[in-house]
Formats: sequence, C-alpha cells, structure tokens
Amino acid sequence: MTSTQVSQRLFSLNEANALLPLVRVIMRDIVQLSRGILQTRERLDIIRRGDESNTMYHEEIMDIENKLEEECQRLQDYVLELVELGVEPKGLTEGLVDFPAMRNDEMVYLCWQYDEPEIEYWHSLSGGFVGRQPITTFET
Repeated sequence: MTSTQVSQRLFSLNEANALLPLVRVIMRDIVQLSRGILQTRERLDIIRRGDESNTMYHEEIMDIENKLEEECQRLQDYVLELVELGVEPKGLTEGLVDFPAMRNDEMVYLCWQYDEPEIEYWHSLSGGFVGRQPITTFET
C-alpha cells in the first residue's frame, strides 16, 4: 500500500492502542514471513548466478519458486487483514504500521513498530518513519 492510499477509518489514540493486540499478532506473522521471503529470494539468486548452464537444480529451483509464490500470497492475505482493520502497513520487514488519525484538523498517522509496547509516535502524512514525533506532542 502506498502512502497515497489513505484509509477511510480514523483512529483516536485509545482506539489504536486497543487494536494493537490483534495488529501485533498479524504483524508478527508478516515480519517473519517477509523476512523469510527475502532470505529465500537472496539464496535463489545466488543459486541462479552460480551456474546458469547447470540444469541439475532446475527442479529444486522450480520448487523454491512455487513455495515463494505461495508465501507471497500468504503475505498479501495478512496485509489485507490489516487494511480491512483500517490500518496501513508500511515497512513489512520492520513491522511498521500507521493508524490514520486527526490532529488539529490535519490528517496524520499514529505510528507503531512491531517491537514497541504501544503507540509512542505520530507523524505527518509525508513525514514517514524519519519524521516520527513523540506521542506527547500529539495533543497540543
């Protein structure tokens, strides 16, 4: 999902934190699966570069590619679960999720990362992860 695809649901800080237990479980699966997919793709690239003329591993490569396709579909299903909850997954391997919210009549994101106990940051729509500010500055 790109940053231009904005969810219709807006969250208060309390609503977003209340949804975190479910989001955390889904993100755990997303983080593990996306990291596994990246590692498998890297190994597959190494195998392919090793000796492209060698057909000995062709069947194994095809099996790995089929498994990758299935894992990518599972990953898309998990992402869709989050989107249906009204949140916006951003960095899948890092476990980043944005909750659309309003701050002083401006749409912003409450920003959460998988290893954080609760929502501790927010940022503007264009600010991204690097523009995160402490939640203490959210309500002014």
